[in-house]
Amino acid sequence: MFTRSFVRKLATASAAKSVAKSTDIMIVGGGPAGLTLATGIQESPLLSQFKVTLVDGNDIVGKVGSFYDNPPDHFTNRVVSVTPQSMKFLTEKLGVPLMKDRIQPYDGLYVNDGVTDAHLEVEREEMLHMIEILNIQSSLLHKLSNTSMNGENKVNIIDNCKVESITSSVEGDPTSWPLVKLANGETYKTRLLVGADGFNSPVRKFSGLYSRGWQYNTWGLVATLKLDPQCLPIYKLRGWQRFLPTGPLAHLPLPGDNASLVWSTGGNEMSSLLMEMEPKLFVKMINAGYILSPTDLQYYMDAFRDGTMTTENLIEDIDVRINQVYNELKDESLIDEKFPPLVVDVVPGTRARFPLKFSHADSYITDRVALVGDAAHTTHPLAGQGLNMGQHDVEQLLKALERATLRGQDIGAMLSLEPFWANSYAFNNVRLGMADKLHKLYHTDFAPVVALRSLGLSFTNNFSPVKNLIADIMTGK
Repeated sequence: MFTRSFVRKLATASAAKSVAKSTDIMIVGGGPAGLTLATGIQESPLLSQFKVTLVDGNDIVGKVGSFYDNPPDHFTNRVVSVTPQSMKFLTEKLGVPLMKDRIQPYDGLYVNDGVTDAHLEVEREEMLHMIEILNIQSSLLHKLSNTSMNGENKVNIIDNCKVESITSSVEGDPTSWPLVKLANGETYKTRLLVGADGFNSPVRKFSGLYSRGWQYNTWGLVATLKLDPQCLPIYKLRGWQRFLPTGPLAHLPLPGDNASLVWSTGGNEMSSLLMEMEPKLFVKMINAGYILSPTDLQYYMDAFRDGTMTTENLIEDIDVRINQVYNELKDESLIDEKFPPLVVDVVPGTRARFPLKFSHADSYITDRVALVGDAAHTTHPLAGQGLNMGQHDVEQLLKALERATLRGQDIGAMLSLEPFWANSYAFNNVRLGMADKLHKLYHTDFAPVVALRSLGLSFTNNFSPVKNLIADIMTGK
């Protein structure tokens, strides 16, 4: 039987947990956007005075943080193209010590229409950098953990803990401080609540901010590839993208003989079939996707699905067809100009697929709430802009908070947050619209559309002002 003193202690502990703790800024989400924001606040002379709490449902301190000191000997499959602007913000403005030996800059992109062979070559020195998301997250955590004030970390990170509910501290008053209840029983009262918590954002749902969008009914497939060392470029390192009727196939360089694959595969069936294939056949299908016609690729996909050809026969037939295409080229040097290095293997465990979607919130702010990253917008990966838009959000939010602090304003007030929203929305809207229109334009083999898009691609390739504009958008200018 419990003693009275024991019961009294339990009641006291329960009451203590129910009392809301105060924090100036609460960030929900420990992805790149959330961790970058926390680091930016910590590094800002104007904002470091604020108490910051970051909460995430995953083990970001242990599992993600350990990547920095003990990375695997292979490259992981969640890789992003980072613009020079985002790199400068992370490394120069915030001083984040990224793991440089796991980053690959590249100098251009070769885009090819798989139906007509029209192409576009965009070239610019160190146009983009391929970086693993875990590299970014773990480097940010390393920076956060090694910056302290009076022996204590300035950012309180609560991981392995989900948000259970968000309410206003004064019912019916949207300007009152939000109350965030966590799964560990704690409740936080915050001056500013930042949603960096992804597409299904609890913060966005609490805010009432409306997000418009749609599913593409297509799947993206990612993998880490090993390339044929004999095919590696000697003088030109670039990314490759081929638009097939099912969607774009992107082949982007990583250090050494490694590369990252992002393949938009159309409906559920194609991505499922590619996931089922033995690695030796899967890599042949990738090569076929870049070198052979869409008709050839579909023939091999059908043969695998229907079981009309064995894996060995499929591999042999694909090799024969690729050699035929190579032999038809009058100049052997054109092989390196038109086609990426051959894929010879896929790193075990790196094949994965995910549904593709588009979304954009009508606004990123309301009283006491700001949205950044995927909580505010999601995009097709074909333009490689998702992470960069999130970084731009964070940079603009930091500037708005610094401006408000200098003027003595409440950092959670709409007046303080409006410059962030004004500067981020237009920037993101251009990139979201570009990716969406490219997906729709190339996700078809309807002859009139194919003819017009090929004409436009060829024109762009030969008209420097337009090509430079595309390069500017891709590099974050």
